Amino acid sequence: MYKWLRSLLFLFPPEFVHHFSMSVLNGISSTSPGRTLLRKAFSVDDASFTKNFAGILFKNPVGIAAGFDKNALYLQSLETIGFGFVEIGTVTPLAQKGNPKPRLFRLKKDGALINRMGFNNDGVDKVTERLKKWKEKTPDSGNGMLRIGGNIGKNKITPNENAWQDYVICFEKLFPWVDYFVVNVSSPNTPGLRELQEKEALRSILTKLQDLNKKQKIQKPLFLKIAPDLTHSQLDDVIELAEEIKLDGLVVSNTTISREGLHSSANELERIGGGGLSGDPLKKKSTEFIQYIGQKTNHLIPIIGSGGIRSAGDVKEKMQAGAGLIQIWTGFIYEGPGLVREILNAKSPKLKA
Repeated sequence: MYKWLRSLLFLFPPEFVHHFSMSVLNGISSTSPGRTLLRKAFSVDDASFTKNFAGILFKNPVGIAAGFDKNALYLQSLETIGFGFVEIGTVTPLAQKGNPKPRLFRLKKDGALINRMGFNNDGVDKVTERLKKWKEKTPDSGNGMLRIGGNIGKNKITPNENAWQDYVICFEKLFPWVDYFVVNVSSPNTPGLRELQEKEALRSILTKLQDLNKKQKIQKPLFLKIAPDLTHSQLDDVIELAEEIKLDGLVVSNTTISREGLHSSANELERIGGGGLSGDPLKKKSTEFIQYIGQKTNHLIPIIGSGGIRSAGDVKEKMQAGAGLIQIWTGFIYEGPGLVREILNAKSPKLKA
């Protein structure tokens, strides 16, 4: 049924379809009968999928990656259709519109998306208000089971030498309302952002956040999201820094700027222009990175696997490589809301605690 619906939805611009579809789901999940209907259709209620990861108990290991719910608008819907966790953001201190539209494109021949959104979000204060309201909802909403990650970044107008201040602002304001943090310095869509992946720049940001974290009565896990375009030398620097600063884990990986091996025509790619590529073409590279990090660290650094996941088999590959949790995004667009149920119903031993 979703394949038929997808063919209809794909007639319209991707960003419009995203907001329209999630608004429909929001409407259905806003009522108790609607939530019951959606949970029956898409959710898997099985305690054996509960997973302790980085000191947090997740109802299942399948999450939605950052960028899907930038502004914490769809938490109810995403919980109702079965996700174990949602990573909101990327959130910046000030609201920003992001890059000009169109900025989200489908590569249907490749099962992929290209986006150059540019950290469009409502700003940390509005997002914090929504998270507070979510936490205050009745238990029937499922708010006690859904784990929320805060993916944080810098504003476009903030120079790199002051970037740490933006990360600190977001960290402090989101701290009471999220379960873990992800530092995003790997998006290709904010000019100069990836320069912050260099070891010394990264050390400055992460050290300041860890120092703040240590001052809290209860600390929150701190993760770093990395690009799949790093060289092995750069990846080794990240691993060394993660061990030095005692990061709680890595998210592997963000979108890629590579266009190698695509089936889409050169003319189509030229027409679309720049942006981060996600989906099927990213699967092999992100899995290789997960495996490399796992082997290099003797699997002592927890990893959230992301990139090219659209089946239970893809999840199995990521987890065998060393991921403890997985996130989907583009796969959700191509496979629909039944994907979480399909993954969990595969009953892979790797998915269970």
